[in-house]
Amino acid sequence: MSEYTIYHNPRCSKSRATLALLEEHGVTPQVVLYLETPPDAAQIRQLLEQLDMRAEQLVRRGEDEYKQLGLGKDASEEQLVAAMAAHPKLIERPIVVCEERAVLGRPPENVLGLLD
Repeated sequence: MSEYTIYHNPRCSKSRATLALLEEHGVTPQVVLYLETPPDAAQIRQLLEQLDMRAEQLVRRGEDEYKQLGLGKDASEEQLVAAMAAHPKLIERPIVVCEERAVLGRPPENVLGLLD
């Protein structure tokens, strides 16, 4: 089992570029197609901790679901986590995890910090 995991959306150019960059550096990560197998709220909270981010930094505000759910700048951490768990399209991607650390692959070069 790989020590690296990528939460991947193959339709996303940044996600594809991040996966390719990992592979160019000899890393074959476990690929989680998070739109098909979404993380639950507890997993999202763990990812946020590993990323050292708040939910507002990980949520995709431009998605229709964000607007349809009535989310805005006043949404609480728990509301955003619940929304991302119920609507994984709201999760910014890709996320790469190695052990207790994680990075957002935007830009893809961010993952190079995990390769040390």
